[in-house]
Amino acid sequence: MRSASAVRRYRDEPVSDTAIEACLRAASWAPSGGNQQPWKFVVLRSSSLRDVITAAARKTWEIMTDFYRLSVPDDRADDPKSRVLRTMAEHMRVGGDAPVLVLFCVQPQRGTTELQQGGSIFPAVQNFLLAARAQGLGAAITLWHGSCEDQLRSMVEIPDDWKIATLLTVGWPKGGHHPVRRKPLEEVAAIDLWDRPWGKTEG
Repeated sequence: MRSASAVRRYRDEPVSDTAIEACLRAASWAPSGGNQQPWKFVVLRSSSLRDVITAAARKTWEIMTDFYRLSVPDDRADDPKSRVLRTMAEHMRVGGDAPVLVLFCVQPQRGTTELQQGGSIFPAVQNFLLAARAQGLGAAITLWHGSCEDQLRSMVEIPDDWKIATLLTVGWPKGGHHPVRRKPLEEVAAIDLWDRPWGKTEG
């Protein structure tokens, strides 16, 4: 878990069906509300679907760069933010040409909020990510489907009562895996009161 960071740059090397099946099986072991398992994992392989994803990824990048006023730093900038921006730009330029694409869908259960629905699909996503990392693969969560949802739903023939939760890109990483960078535990965990950090006792 500590080194299962988002990986957005992949080697031009195929990923075997055996490796992907291990990830999909791990996803299917995840918990879900009432053990209803209201999920569907769709591996996207056709060139037409990949083209749709590539166009959506590039459109997403255009929207992001405009909204956040981003520009891609040149290779001389070696600070963490610059490296991340270059990696994001490459990820969205490659888009649907990533080695593997997996769509995660959820069927909302009656009476559940959108947040509760997420609780029945994102544990499966996390299981997939961890199974990928265990095999040395890299993966990243994307929201590119938001820029092509109607077309994607039509082409994949997704039923109207199902929602797309996310799209993962998967492949063998360029470079190695690195420890994740996270906030200190005392900033995100508390005891009894919101402002009583974990590790601190009443004085």
